[in-house]
Amino acid sequence: MAATPLARADGLVVHPATHARFADVRTMVGPKNPTSSVCWCLSHRIPATDNRTLAGQERADFVEALTRRRTKPGVLAYDGDEVVGWAAVARRAELPFARSTKIPHVDDQDAWSVWCIRVRPGHRGRGISHVLLAGAVAYAAQRGAPVVEGYPVDNRGEKVDLTMAYVGTRALFEKAGFALASPTGATSAGFPRVVMRRAT
Repeated sequence: MAATPLARADGLVVHPATHARFADVRTMVGPKNPTSSVCWCLSHRIPATDNRTLAGQERADFVEALTRRRTKPGVLAYDGDEVVGWAAVARRAELPFARSTKIPHVDDQDAWSVWCIRVRPGHRGRGISHVLLAGAVAYAAQRGAPVVEGYPVDNRGEKVDLTMAYVGTRALFEKAGFALASPTGATSAGFPRVVMRRAT
């Protein structure tokens, strides 16, 4: 699976979530119980009704099919051969965000969204989210995205509950070269969410 990384830093590398890496996608976003109808990073990728309908193995099969497409569903971070992180990235027009009443459209550019950043337990505090975000932006740029946006919390340095930290923080996106584009009507973990953007 040798390939030029999308991003690298401090011994970490980021690669697209190809079908050959599906086991690593499962490690990052699949439930411990394969029959569970949770996660697989589908809650903001597909409409809510579809997300409720897909159950157990169907969810894994759906994501596996995504990894077979020309455009992959996200990127994976590695420390050596061990997967340590995941970031979901896709065209906003293909996501429920395209119809969101709480997260506004900034303009008519064909924006891509980064909406889920996950670091594997035991590996946090090493800057993995930063290299993941850089890799997601690089992948979107490779696929022709003119601009990339995220919808993190504006927590002003306050601690964010780990179960909701997947949306990222404004500071994380700012360090990756994103700028505040708009407030939103959405909240997460009690904090307001904002639209952060950067050109590729």
